[in-house]
Amino acid sequence: MMGSVAIAVGVVINALGNHWTGVHLEFFGGIQSFDYDWAITLFLVPFVAGIPVALLYGFGGKLLAMLPPLILGGYNYLQAYFGNIPVPEGYILLPFIYWVLVVIVAMEFCSVGGLVGEVITKRTYGRSPKNQEHLIHRHRRDHEDDDIVPAVNKSSEVEK
Repeated sequence: MMGSVAIAVGVVINALGNHWTGVHLEFFGGIQSFDYDWAITLFLVPFVAGIPVALLYGFGGKLLAMLPPLILGGYNYLQAYFGNIPVPEGYILLPFIYWVLVVIVAMEFCSVGGLVGEVITKRTYGRSPKNQEHLIHRHRRDHEDDDIVPAVNKSSEVEK
């Protein structure tokens, strides 16, 4: 249930970001179509949409965060393909394989946003004082060395 809510929130944030920039990633109009708004729509908007997905879902949110750009991008591509969204003059609909590459990039940036959301929520990455069980072997080794050294000294004292 919470995963569905998190995905829906991610799709809404992604759609609002796309509407705010006014860019359709499924259209290609030559080199002039790659401007700042296009870059913001491809990189920043999915990144920002991935953060609340992970905040709502928790651990594993970075994997779930890949779905909102795929869902929204697929919906927009199908709308343009069937003619419900008119293609602007001077633009073409990206061939499917090129559109897939664009959506994969958006999914990756959304996943990075999900990673940031996981770090904010669970503090999963990095070391904290409470999670240093991996250093216990050092303490045991130090105590074993202390036990061995006095045993050698005691035996040498007995021989004298």
